[in-house]
Amino acid sequence: MAEKNEEKNKHSHVPDRAIVDDLDTAGKSLSEALRLSFIILKIIMIVLVVAFLASGFKTVGPDEQALVLRFGKIQGAGDERLLGPGPKWILPYPIDEIVKIPVEKTIHLSIDSFWYHESASERLSGQTRIRETDPLKPLEDGYCLTRGEQEINPALLSEIQAEGAERAQIDSGNRRQSESGVEGSDYNIVHTRWQLTYKIDNPERFFTNVQIRDIKPGEIYYDVIREELAPFLTSLFEDAVVQTMVNYTIDQAISSRDRIPRDVERFLQAKLDAIESGINVVSVQLTDSTYPPQVKAAFEKSTLAMQQRDKVLNKAQEDAYLTLSQAAGPVARELYAALHDEAISEERKEYLWTQIAGAAQQKLSDARIYATKVVKDAEANADYLKSILPEYKQRPELVVQRLYLDVIEKVINNADEKFFIQSTEGAKNKEVRVQINRDPLIKSKKIREQAAQEGQ
Repeated sequence: MAEKNEEKNKHSHVPDRAIVDDLDTAGKSLSEALRLSFIILKIIMIVLVVAFLASGFKTVGPDEQALVLRFGKIQGAGDERLLGPGPKWILPYPIDEIVKIPVEKTIHLSIDSFWYHESASERLSGQTRIRETDPLKPLEDGYCLTRGEQEINPALLSEIQAEGAERAQIDSGNRRQSESGVEGSDYNIVHTRWQLTYKIDNPERFFTNVQIRDIKPGEIYYDVIREELAPFLTSLFEDAVVQTMVNYTIDQAISSRDRIPRDVERFLQAKLDAIESGINVVSVQLTDSTYPPQVKAAFEKSTLAMQQRDKVLNKAQEDAYLTLSQAAGPVARELYAALHDEAISEERKEYLWTQIAGAAQQKLSDARIYATKVVKDAEANADYLKSILPEYKQRPELVVQRLYLDVIEKVINNADEKFFIQSTEGAKNKEVRVQINRDPLIKSKKIREQAAQEGQ
């Protein structure tokens, strides 16, 4: 019986061992699978970390400068706040963000706000259908005002240009115009086209003070800047043009291609600097300017009259310059101004007198020669009188008679015609009358001798 039980127990352990072996094999497989899974997961994590860190590598273009934002705040101090061209590494997004701003690229903006309305076909053909009988349409046609022909105070114009953005209030402008004497003068309409060229020269100020919308995926920041800044700069530019053009006449507005754009550029740059925009105005060009087509005939007549006036004025100025040059040489104007200006020193006036030329120089030379001659003659006469003074004291009547005869001799010698007229009978005293040059056309001997010496 015991043997049977032992045999039974022996056979009952066989399947339990197989199960254990199977479980060991499954555990090993699972453990291996888990181990491989962890290895793959580690590799994936390492790859993700490397990819995450690699996403921090950025490239700044040769015409760009960049700002690094950490949670929206600019990083760095001093020159380190701006990154130059080349590869850069930052902490990946969303920790750090890089903003690349094109600082070397210039942006062109055409402004037609002051041009009359044109259709697409008129723009292509370059011709307008506006007739002289057509009225101006302020809601469609753009224009700006120019002052009348009355001259503005040059000192006031310099003040206006220097003030820049500070001269934006209308009442202040009206007050200055009243002081300059242009209040009440007529204003003219002129149509103009402009082109503004600008670039960003201070990326930090630009990013801080100028609002630009967020860039969408696939967009280029340069294109976004150009699109977003167009309305803002157009508004500032229009204000600068309006406040500048009113200081010029319509003739100056049509003919000037340098002076007016420079004034507009200064005015616009002053406004941009006042808000610390970081934008630099590279150039302002007045591409086209014209009078309203409705007044073509009248303007052409006015232009012809102006040209004739300018011709007469130029001729008068040339004559004045020639006359002054002939009278006193190149320093004539400066000398004239110096003589009427008490602020100019006497040394400067004396120097100008030494530089004088022309007829004035000849008169000055003659005057100096004459003054020298008078002085020498006076000195000679004084010496002569001193020499005869002892004799005069002894025999005064004889000396006086001798002097009288000497004078008569000089007078008679210089006369071309001499007539001695005897006194009438019964006269108490004898009288000698000498008529010299009864014909005024006959020059005296002395004058002829002087003319001959000058001719030699």
